[in-house]
Amino acid sequence: MMTETFQSSRRRALALLFIASLSGFSIQDSFGQTDALPSWNDGATKKSITDFVAKVTTQGGTDFVPPAERIAVFDNDGTLWCEQPVYFQAAFALDRVKAMAPNHPEWKSQQPFKAFLSGDRKALAEQGEKGVLTLMAAAHSGMTTDEFAKSVADWLATARHPRFNRPYNELIYQPMVELLAYLRANGFKTFIVSGGGVEFMRVWAEKAYGIPPEQVVGSSGVTQYRLDAAGKPSLLKTAKVQFIDDGPGKPAGINMMIGRRPILAFGNSDGDHQMLQWTTAGSGARFAGIVHHTDSTREYAYDRPSKIGQLDKAWDEAKAKGWTVVDMKQDWKKVFAFEP
Repeated sequence: MMTETFQSSRRRALALLFIASLSGFSIQDSFGQTDALPSWNDGATKKSITDFVAKVTTQGGTDFVPPAERIAVFDNDGTLWCEQPVYFQAAFALDRVKAMAPNHPEWKSQQPFKAFLSGDRKALAEQGEKGVLTLMAAAHSGMTTDEFAKSVADWLATARHPRFNRPYNELIYQPMVELLAYLRANGFKTFIVSGGGVEFMRVWAEKAYGIPPEQVVGSSGVTQYRLDAAGKPSLLKTAKVQFIDDGPGKPAGINMMIGRRPILAFGNSDGDHQMLQWTTAGSGARFAGIVHHTDSTREYAYDRPSKIGQLDKAWDEAKAKGWTVVDMKQDWKKVFAFEP
């Protein structure tokens, strides 16, 4: 009898999910008091999210949005996973340069590689932004897209975060993973819109967030189609930049790759400011959210003066316009899934 009851409940749940995907019916209404966001503390922040979802998914309501138009976009670094003490893709690039060094003896006398490989921080700092970009380009070009994807997967399998001593792809925010799933259960289509490299994120984003590669928008480099001696085609990554998906580039990237203005956007820094503005400038119900890093014990605390993930102008506008600001310390029961 218990098995029959379980199977019946399971079939009902699946049926409701299917109906929701077709008609825009609200899942939260179907399951009553079930908490789809268990890692969020109850309060105004969580309520602002659930109220918005209820508003746009209630058929017959003045703010109802058809499922096809329920587009939600999320920054990645600092919004969906940790970004301190350096952007994780930068950590990958520097590790990649070290691994490539034995095959490039010329780097021993060539800047900025000489300074980086010898640990000369002063000399590396003198190279400025151009030096860092040169290192990044070396780590991200001169190989096929398949070879690059393998290098990212291999790095994620072995590299460890310096503070948490865990693989970088375990440092994703559990509350945000729940939010992504909650939105999809309510008929939203979720996208990553990040300044990070699109091919770097596509390797692991689907497993981490449930977001498939075709729904990842990011910065990109030029690739070249080629045939090898056996006639096998491949795409070669070059050092030439194609598109920077950051700041004002984010609305442009959304328009180019998605083709619909989002009704919900989440970021954490001034690099997301224009994406939040673009989202809220549309007609009808709109939601803008900012993850504010306030928890130095469980993660990190930083905002205006930070060189990574600076939150200054976007924070001021959020307060002025009533955007939702998530206080990580106050609003999240846990930050990472591995927390007890």
